[in-house]
Amino acid sequence: MTEDRLHIDWGIDKLYRTQRQVEKNPYDLESWSILLREAQSKHISEVRPLYEHLITIFPSASRYWRIYIEHEMKSRNFEKVEKLFQRCLMKILNIELWKLYLTYVKETKASLPTYKEKMAQAYDFALDKIGMDIHSYPIWNDYVNFLKSVEAVGSYAENQKISAVRKVYQRGVINPMVGMETFWKDYILFEQAINTIIAEKMSIERSRDYMNARRVAKELEVQIRGINRNAPSVPPCGSNEEQKQVELWQKYIAWERSNPLRTEDTALLTRRVVFALEQCLLCLGHHPDIWYQAAQFLEYSCKVLQEKGDVNASKLFSEEAANMFERATSSLLSKNMLLYFAYADYEEGRLKYDRVHQIYQKYLDIKDIDPTLAYVQYMKFARRAEGIKSARNVFKRAREDQRSKYHIFVCAALMEYYCSKDKNIAFRIFELGLKKFGDNPDYITCYIDYLSHLNEDNNTRVLFERVLSSGSLEPEKSVDIWNRFLEFESNIGDLQSIVKVEKRRSEVLSKIKEFEGKETAQLVDRYRFLDLFPCSAAELKSIGYTEVISITGAAKHNNALQAIINSEDDQALPRPDTSQMIPYKPKANPLPGDHPVPGGTFPHPPAVAHLCTLLPPPNCFCGPFVVVDQLVDIFNRIQLPDTVELIRSVTVPAPSENGGDVRLFDLAKSVHWIVEEGGGIGIKRRKRIGLSLDGSDDEDMPLPPSNDIYRQRQQKRVK
Repeated sequence: MTEDRLHIDWGIDKLYRTQRQVEKNPYDLESWSILLREAQSKHISEVRPLYEHLITIFPSASRYWRIYIEHEMKSRNFEKVEKLFQRCLMKILNIELWKLYLTYVKETKASLPTYKEKMAQAYDFALDKIGMDIHSYPIWNDYVNFLKSVEAVGSYAENQKISAVRKVYQRGVINPMVGMETFWKDYILFEQAINTIIAEKMSIERSRDYMNARRVAKELEVQIRGINRNAPSVPPCGSNEEQKQVELWQKYIAWERSNPLRTEDTALLTRRVVFALEQCLLCLGHHPDIWYQAAQFLEYSCKVLQEKGDVNASKLFSEEAANMFERATSSLLSKNMLLYFAYADYEEGRLKYDRVHQIYQKYLDIKDIDPTLAYVQYMKFARRAEGIKSARNVFKRAREDQRSKYHIFVCAALMEYYCSKDKNIAFRIFELGLKKFGDNPDYITCYIDYLSHLNEDNNTRVLFERVLSSGSLEPEKSVDIWNRFLEFESNIGDLQSIVKVEKRRSEVLSKIKEFEGKETAQLVDRYRFLDLFPCSAAELKSIGYTEVISITGAAKHNNALQAIINSEDDQALPRPDTSQMIPYKPKANPLPGDHPVPGGTFPHPPAVAHLCTLLPPPNCFCGPFVVVDQLVDIFNRIQLPDTVELIRSVTVPAPSENGGDVRLFDLAKSVHWIVEEGGGIGIKRRKRIGLSLDGSDDEDMPLPPSNDIYRQRQQKRVK
């Protein structure tokens, strides 16, 4: 933020601190919200620099543009408002921003004699750009109402008015959007008011397309559910919320690409997919994959239309694909090499080599970048398109650029070797690079690999001696080179030369503190081959070999060495004994003995826990409380009447109003519940004769007591 932007009189220390936070982190959305809330209460002239800086950081955030424009409209700076609309409308397809634009035109142009023409042009312009939005119904409806309100004098003007309204209706009823059912009903009423016969004909002709669009609108509502379409675009941070939004956007785009409208019009399908991608870029503009996906789809549509013979539309989409790359590299991702290279390859495919040179030149002119990879790709393009001489010119420019690294020498040398078939030129390029990067072990390693590929033992040995004896390499940096020298001698030299190199290597390594007392570890390198080692992983660890390769970085390019280090790290981590784990649930006030571990209790099984979530809380039950032991005892001792066959043989009458027959309760009366003298509960069966469900009037006789003296005397007399 420049000095003029800093001079804003906030009047509160908190706001000054918030502004400093924004200067430190330009993508701090919470701090920006605080500043914007305060800025809207000030005059526009005081905070205009703040708004300008805000839309520079968030050029695709419709919310911030809208706040800025509304503040200017509040101050009646209509000239500035129109310039702001010119800057943002075409690149920000947000429905709320376009509604604001139409409102501005309606309020400010009403007094002009050409108001009707300008308003109609504004509506047509808006519908062409934002008419496919699912929430665009208010614009369609306002446009129809505006056309209906226009006065028409004469039959010709009246017919023109009807045709204009009908055209808008017919475009709108096949456009998937929320509220299209109301739009369809209004259209039918409009046609019926003109001619009922024509209305029926139009309804039949358009109903199929309308039903199809309504189906897609319902599906579209489901697809965009959860998407935050007003989120400002910020650099990727890897948060869960961001990943969720990316997944939802990708799902929505894939759905649009699946052609839900089932249309054969490739141009319409392409426009809908590109509209979805444009909506996505408003929120995920810092994600290069979205830009590339948009350009790739336009290129695909271009080829499809070309195969169908539609040359003009194919050419249009081809230019739009190039424009997509240009927008990406000119705005949020102006330093993203991936999109520059993809853009260059796209233009190369169209044989526009001058444009490719401009693309690479544009990136290389950026000051605070590392241009090495760009020069490498530039050389490869020049060789493909214009020959090895053009690639040499690019290499010459790359050598003169002080920001370039050793990779350009390696790329140029290998290009000469593989393409020109001249190993002498490649050798001279490596020698030229050695003068500049003689202290870089990575470059020396590339040079060694090249000579080894040529199988020139003498030149390779000379290179080792030159590099290791020149003193340009520090002992720490020369470890890898010494390892390569020892490997080289182990492959082609005799034992004497191997021992000699190993001795010299030990002298250098002894100067490094980490290698002291690890002579045996150094011996391993003499005998190992690829991923084969003369010791086990545990033995390599015991002699300190894993520490040595970790310090030197030799394991970076060797998967076997890296695996040994990883296995050591895995073994060093403590692992819990899961066989001794028991269920545990923390509890606020546990009773003693609830759980072996204090402070908790055993949790319910999953099914019981789910049932408990469905039941009301315990404090809702106030009684009666059942003595469970006595209840279980009753169930164990109960003797139900054996009247199943009798009940089945009787025709059961229709149930009563409460869902059952009242006479079924007679069955319950056949069981007699009594309380025993000892305090227990007993059950005795009543003697019933002819128990039935036919509503007999027999009274239930009470059972005689067990010690009835009268009955005992009667039984004796009978005997």
